[in-house]
Amino acid sequence: MTNEEIYNKLKKAGEIHKIVMEEGIKLIKKDAKLYDVAEHVENRTKELGGEIAFPCNISINDIAAHYTPYYGDKSVFSENDIIKLDVGVHVDGYIADGAKTVDLSNSYKDLVKASEDALKTVINEIEPPMNVGEMGKIIKEVINSYGYKPISNLSGHVMGQYDLHSGICVPNVPENTKYTIDVGDIVAIEPFATDGHGQVIDGKEKYIYKYIAPRPVRLPSARKLLGIIEKNHTHLPFAERWFSKIPKHTMALRTLMNSGCIYGYPTLIDRGGGMVSQAEHTIYIGEDKIEIITK
Repeated sequence: MTNEEIYNKLKKAGEIHKIVMEEGIKLIKKDAKLYDVAEHVENRTKELGGEIAFPCNISINDIAAHYTPYYGDKSVFSENDIIKLDVGVHVDGYIADGAKTVDLSNSYKDLVKASEDALKTVINEIEPPMNVGEMGKIIKEVINSYGYKPISNLSGHVMGQYDLHSGICVPNVPENTKYTIDVGDIVAIEPFATDGHGQVIDGKEKYIYKYIAPRPVRLPSARKLLGIIEKNHTHLPFAERWFSKIPKHTMALRTLMNSGCIYGYPTLIDRGGGMVSQAEHTIYIGEDKIEIITK
């Protein structure tokens, strides 16, 4: 596939992403269901000719990432919530990944601005090849200037075809590293800012999974689910609620996870219980310009 063909697919993914992100943001209101927002975003992605790169993440308050509504989830947005909507769209495996923060409380405008300004600033400062540790330094300085902390153990990532994390991370803090981003790279940059500890820990909930390997399982529903996963979801993450029509699907997922067939992503929570904001864009580093794909 030529670079032009890759670019065109990525561009289409970005155009779809922009639409579904705008629609999703408008649906985030007091008493609206998280489930309805996630389903709308994912269904619209497909209607517009894209595919889901990962389950729609709707992470609230001290949850930084990896929460997606589960089947039967009755959770609703509160007027005190700060919400991160993180959406991934792909076209033939080329991924547009972006996130925005909605502050329903109107109490965290500077926290939201800290992550947004960090994202804007670091993109404007990119000169390929650029050391990713230097990018982390810029992100940290901007977030600190607002009086907040970056989340040090979350990072952006270079992406490949059907590959959300192709090996190089873009940290939110300075790092001494030899890794760089360069012309031709597709990069998701995602500063997280918090008024809490500045590190995330694993929560107890797991509603997002990824395929690891085939292994023998005895439970019939687990074998059936594994076949579906191996046919449709071997490369990118998937959600528990996508399999709600399969009898005993939660038990089947738990069996597959315990057997090592799949991995469950825990929700990621600020260690100090602080509020978290996120801003994210996917960029394409061209020969003569840095293009924001998700803008």
